[in-house]
Amino acid sequence: MNKNRIKYLSTLLILILLVQISSAQVFNEQLYKFSKALGSIESFYVDPVDQDKLVEHAIIEMLKELDPHSVYINKDDVKEMNQPLQGNFEGIGVQFNLLNDTIYIISPISGGPSERVGIQAGDRIVKIDSEKVAGVGITNNQVREKLMGEKGTVVTVTIKRRNETSLIDFTITRDKIPIYSLDAAYMVDNETGYIRLNRFSFTTVKEFEEALGDLRNRKMRNLILDLRGNGGGYLQESITLSDHFLDENKLIVYTEGNNISKMDYTSTRAGEFKNGRLVVLLDEGSASASEIVAGAVQDWDRGVIVGRRSFGKGLVQRPVNLPDGSMIRLTVARYYTPTGRLIQKPYDQGTEEYAMEALRRFANGEYFHQDSIQMHDSLRYLTKINKRPVYGGGGIMPDIFVPYDTTSITPYYQSLIRRQVFNTFVLRYLDVNRERLEARYPDFQKYKEEFVADDEMLAEFIKKGDELGVPLNEEEFKASSDLINKQIKALIARDMWNMSEYFEIINSTDNTFLKAMEIISDRRSYQSVIR
Repeated sequence: MNKNRIKYLSTLLILILLVQISSAQVFNEQLYKFSKALGSIESFYVDPVDQDKLVEHAIIEMLKELDPHSVYINKDDVKEMNQPLQGNFEGIGVQFNLLNDTIYIISPISGGPSERVGIQAGDRIVKIDSEKVAGVGITNNQVREKLMGEKGTVVTVTIKRRNETSLIDFTITRDKIPIYSLDAAYMVDNETGYIRLNRFSFTTVKEFEEALGDLRNRKMRNLILDLRGNGGGYLQESITLSDHFLDENKLIVYTEGNNISKMDYTSTRAGEFKNGRLVVLLDEGSASASEIVAGAVQDWDRGVIVGRRSFGKGLVQRPVNLPDGSMIRLTVARYYTPTGRLIQKPYDQGTEEYAMEALRRFANGEYFHQDSIQMHDSLRYLTKINKRPVYGGGGIMPDIFVPYDTTSITPYYQSLIRRQVFNTFVLRYLDVNRERLEARYPDFQKYKEEFVADDEMLAEFIKKGDELGVPLNEEEFKASSDLINKQIKALIARDMWNMSEYFEIINSTDNTFLKAMEIISDRRSYQSVIR
């Protein structure tokens, strides 16, 4: 990095550091101080110095003094970071897994370039652009590097297909591949629909509207919106989603910062679900944009929040692009729910303490007992319509608390998850049995009602676990057997149909989902909560 570039970047850093300083004299003093320090290191330090790393480290340490969500992202990570929020990437469009040093296609992405040329679930990729990729120790990242690429570029993959004697070459033109933020949408019963969102990207509202329209066409009257594990994303998407639930001219959220004027975001006449019972599911992984939606629903007594206390992120970031392609995500404002609640949890004890807060919740028993949550009267607010008490100061507290269920989660089960035994077993099982299963279960409903993992199948599963370093613990297997059976059944459904079918099976025994169904199915129970 040359001297002019260093001085330019130093100036930019100081501008960001001193964005809140109005005095020109103080600004110039701080600018001179930083520039002189950097210049002195360059001119006089005893050893050669990597200026790029030095400046990056200065940025990182500077941002640590602000808040946990103001972060630096190097140029190599910027593009990868943006892909999930932008809602697409460029490549051939397949879901794959590595098994026994072979690339197995789980499924081609619907409408993507691989599906268009005839790639099928169960295919094995043995060559990419004539280069052997089977049995050579290829990694997941290397597979992605070879298959992803700019839209319009071409890649040839050589496929080994079951029951085919010869290898098959496919020439695929890369294209934009959607990354869906909607995991699942289905009818639970004749009146209640279910939608699960995993993030708030540019495409979230569009995906939600399409799913909602389909469910309404199927006579849906009530909705369960699952935001568990949804860490947020774009503010505007959460506002537009909230607009679907609220009457006109209702405050959804407002933002305010030292250098950002107060900005109110209100609902409009638009919106497709302003009536009908609504339940929103939250947990400790629900953050930011998810909390905006839940806060608006709760503050306006529009629906019932079920689950556990959300993460507690009430800070708004703005990207600041730096000259070398790197980026700062700088906190510029706080957001507040309609009642005025700031739900950002405290971070005055430093970044490390902030990161440990989720573990402290678990250790303190909050995941299991609602009484373990300390809510201060100074942070007590009343909802806008029915004047119910709600609290700020660290996440959205649900109206109905559902404890974390660990009864079936044994160390044996956790080892099966960590060693990827479930995915590996199901992938191999489907590779051998897909045609038989498709013949026996021509539709998901029949599969859902009739499929059971029999003793022979479970014996194969146990054997696969042993092969992958998870020896059988009979006592713990028995304790986790229902959960193991359910997970196997759900993963097979995912690979034969889609993620909606996966969650339809998983939710059938999920305590939070079952509590939501109990509330939403009974008008009196529902009304008693919000009134």
